[in-house]
Order: sequence, then structure tokens, then C-alpha cells
Amino acid sequence: MILRAGEAPDAHEARLAPYANTVATSRGRRYAEPAPRDRSDYQRDRDRIIHCSAFRRLEYKTQVFLNHEGDLFRTRLTHSLEVAQIARSIARALRLNEDLTEAIALAHDLGHTPFGHAGQDALNACMRTRAPQDPRPRSADEEGAAGSMPDGGGFEHNLQSLRVVDKLEERYAAFDGLNLTFETREGILKHCSRRHAARLGEVAARFLHGGQPGLEAQVANLADEIAYNNHDIDDGLRSGLLQLDQIEAIDFFGGHLHAVRAAYPGLATKRLVAETIRRMISTLIADLVAQTQANIEAAGVQGLADVRASAPLVGFSAPVREQLTRLQQFLRLALYRHPQVLRSTTKAARVLRELFNAYADEPRLLPSDHQRPKDMGQLRAIADYIAGMTDRYAIREHRKLFSVQDW
Repeated sequence: MILRAGEAPDAHEARLAPYANTVATSRGRRYAEPAPRDRSDYQRDRDRIIHCSAFRRLEYKTQVFLNHEGDLFRTRLTHSLEVAQIARSIARALRLNEDLTEAIALAHDLGHTPFGHAGQDALNACMRTRAPQDPRPRSADEEGAAGSMPDGGGFEHNLQSLRVVDKLEERYAAFDGLNLTFETREGILKHCSRRHAARLGEVAARFLHGGQPGLEAQVANLADEIAYNNHDIDDGLRSGLLQLDQIEAIDFFGGHLHAVRAAYPGLATKRLVAETIRRMISTLIADLVAQTQANIEAAGVQGLADVRASAPLVGFSAPVREQLTRLQQFLRLALYRHPQVLRSTTKAARVLRELFNAYADEPRLLPSDHQRPKDMGQLRAIADYIAGMTDRYAIREHRKLFSVQDW
């Protein structure tokens, strides 16, 4: 929440629900720092995320359509901003900590590769093919850091996002990463295998012992779903890969579309689509807030401990979840697997595979700060380097390595 004039950073937290995260209940940072002035620790987290280089690079990373395919399609950056806006709206309605929710939402894709999920899948396959499982014993310090990911751990953008904020950002003299609060780091880590959780320590403990993250993390997770389902429809229609009459047959979209047509006869298609999507987002937010409030009451939640011990509490009603599932199934078949999208993602996967193999075969092709002594995590350093690339940088580096014309 925004501080009122003259209000101490912790004063507004007294107005939050008893099960919201607050700075007073925070588990703190990995490296102790003095408390910030005139802002909360969660606001500091948000500010550090916005100013980091990984956040800026999201502007040139693919959401669905490659960055160079059009100026108006969503990128990872605009997607993250839309997620943060939706997440804050939900958090405010539920009297949760908006600043923590926003920080998690803004950071959730920091570790994404260029070229979207095609890039992630290609990089994961390369790491699993080229890297053996890591048999080396881990020190206590290594066990607690996302920076300790072994070569043989594959690649997953969710884990990489945590690695970015814990290890890879180099902005501070006293520590690696951004030194975010435990709650922000925990919220970034949406998925994690037991094998990886055992390496990551307390931040991943729930994946070993059960339990849930705070409601702010749960809200950010579903705000991501609301954002990409709706803006992918918009981008799909704008690109011409989806047709209006094609998606009109899907109940959730069609119902809102018919309501807009009835209220505004003759409305131009551009405004018709925008108004329909706006109403869909409003419907999803309202349903999520109402159902979550009902879930909290039914579970008898009184505080943070109850949240962590309960089943997931943030969610949609059963009818809306069913309609949303049908919409997602439609998008998977009609948009994400459209031949034109598949052509682009196939090329993208090839670019990343060839870059990875070239660097693995000859690490001296890498910048000096990504070169490692033998058997000291060279493949993981290559994955870090490639994951940090933008779409256009990856294409340019591939051209430098493989195009005869660039001699």
C-alpha cells in the first residue's frame, strides 16, 4: 500500500488482514541490512527488482511472439507489469500486503530465457544431455543458496529467477544478488522438485515438508494466469492467428463478447475486443476475490501459520475454473501450436541449442567472466549466459558464430 503523508513505513501494515505478511513478521534477508527509511522492506524489494539488469532485459524477451515480429505484442516486461497490476488489485481487495505481492509479480519471470518456453525447453534439454548428475558433496553455505545449482540440474526458469536475485545480479558491494526478503524469494519459487528443494534450504522447505507460501505469493501466481490468458487472446487476434468467430465459440469469451455487442451495437472490432477482454479480467478478479474470501472463512484462518498449514486458499470458483480451463485448452491448440508460432519456436530452439553446444565445445568463445576452470560449473555458467540473453542478442550471437557472411 502507498504510505500516507507523515506515516511510518509500518503504520499502514496495521490495517492489513491478520493473515497478511508484514515486515514485522518477515523472516528477513540472507544478509542483514539496516531497515530502509520512508519505505518498507517489501517496497525496497520491489525497487531493487525494477532497477536490476535482468528486469530491463525482459523488454526484449518473447512472451508468445518473437520480439522482432511486431511492436505491439506483449514482451516478458509488459507481461510482468500487467501481472503486477492485477496482483495489486487482488491484494488490496483481500487486505494483503500489496508491496510484497507486487515484488513477487515483477520478479516471477526474471530467469526466463529468450524465445519464451521454447528457449527454456531447449536449454533444459541441453543441460540434461551434456551434464552428468553432480555427485560432489555440498557445503552448508552451498545448500542454502540458489547459486549452488549444479551442472546436472537441468534448467527451469522459475529456479533461474531465484538464482538471478540470489546470485547473478551484481549491483552491491557487500553481497551477490539483490538480497531480497525471504517472503519475496519464497514467492518467486512457485515450483520446485524435491531434489532441488533439498539444495535450496529454507526457502524451498515447503516442497519437502508440505505447506503453502503466504497469500501474497498465491495471489501473484494466479494473477500471472489471468494476465497471460487474456493478453494472449489480444495478441493472437491482433496477429491474425486467431479469428474472432473462432474464439467466440468459447463460452467465457463468447459470453462477454455478446454482452458488449448488446450494450454497444456496431462497435468497431478493435474496441469490441478490448472491452471484452477488460470485462473478462474484471470477472476473473471479482470471482477470485470472492472465492478466496470464502476459502479463508471456511478454513478458519486467523493468521500466517494457518495460511501455511492450509490447502491453497487463493482460487477461482468451480464454474469459473472450468470455463478458464476450456479457454486455456483452446489457446494451447489454436495459438501456441499454430504452425506459424511453431515455425518461430522451432528456429528459436535451434538457435539456443547451437549456441549452447558451441560454448560447451569451446568455452573460450564465452566472455571471460563466464569462463570457468575445468569441472567448476562451466555448463551452468553457459546456461546463465544464454538465459540472460534477449531474443535479438541471441540471434546476433548465433549469426556471429555460424554465419559465413559475417566473416
